[in-house]
Amino acid sequence: MSKLHTLLANYGDDHVNATNQTIHLICVPAIAWSVIAALWTIPVPGTLFQPGAFSGAIMAAAAAWYFRQSRPLGIGVAIAFVVSGALCWWLASMIGMRGLLFTAIGVFVVAWVGQFIGHHIEGKRPSFFTDLIYLAVGPAWTVSKLYRRLGITY
Repeated sequence: MSKLHTLLANYGDDHVNATNQTIHLICVPAIAWSVIAALWTIPVPGTLFQPGAFSGAIMAAAAAWYFRQSRPLGIGVAIAFVVSGALCWWLASMIGMRGLLFTAIGVFVVAWVGQFIGHHIEGKRPSFFTDLIYLAVGPAWTVSKLYRRLGITY
């Protein structure tokens, strides 16, 4: 069992309430997207890179970490990152970088409020209060829940 699988099991222990799980299945991807979108708006120097280069580099590094822990989960998270990047690119073209940044901030705040409501319902503190690594476990947990529903082994 990989370290990620152990972390997923521990994370699952803090998220057993069905309402909290549902909130997390909505809010964790929203938070992940909002961080990706905020990083997307960092200006890129010169003309060698396109907007979103910093975000892309961080997504690639994170996907590599997930992939080393579990290939199936790494692939799932990488697909989610590609979709998130495409959404950032599209939104930036529609509402501009400033609009993307403000949208990311709004989504981030609302999703974290949702997370804390879920933990209040659960009656447990968020896992990342124990160890910050759980901030990275949330997206993999979301993918693992999807995989279980689809019958995919991870």
